[in-house]
Amino acid sequence: MKIYTKTGDEGKTGLIGGTRVLKSDVRIESYGTVDELNSYIGWILSFEEISPQRSLLREIQDRLFTIGSLLAADPEGVKMLLPDLFEEDVKLLEITIDELSAQIPPMKHFVLPGGGQINGLIHVARCVCRRAERWVVALHQEQPVDPLILKYLNRLSDYLFVLSRWVNHRLGAEEIPWMPRKNK
Repeated sequence: MKIYTKTGDEGKTGLIGGTRVLKSDVRIESYGTVDELNSYIGWILSFEEISPQRSLLREIQDRLFTIGSLLAADPEGVKMLLPDLFEEDVKLLEITIDELSAQIPPMKHFVLPGGGQINGLIHVARCVCRRAERWVVALHQEQPVDPLILKYLNRLSDYLFVLSRWVNHRLGAEEIPWMPRKNK
């Protein structure tokens, strides 16, 4: 299989099902941002500090490919079977959020992103996840999207936030509370 096809040289790409759309289409932005998030998750996996969460993060990567394929599909013209996302996928994130939260001090303030390279990277992934969610919301306003995709992305950003706090705690890194400046 050739990597380049030259079919996108004029700014269009094909959806699963054959429809061609501009590369700036909200659908392309949606699954492109999910793909970007998946790349950040892959980078996070390169850090040893993440070992206890490695299996779940690999599963998350698989779910993100599932979401990407669902978003890349032409809602009118798909004749092939696509992978599914399930409520249990969301539930797994919720269970893990609860388990990790039980291992770290309760949050009393908003916290500033940081705490080392791995922690900063997890925060970047969380922000990309939120952006993916916003693009999917925008797409949903144009064409219906499975609400489970929105739910999964929302919960995934929560997981990434708790994961960042959990990693910080395991590493003994200081968590910096955000203390808003008072008006003079």
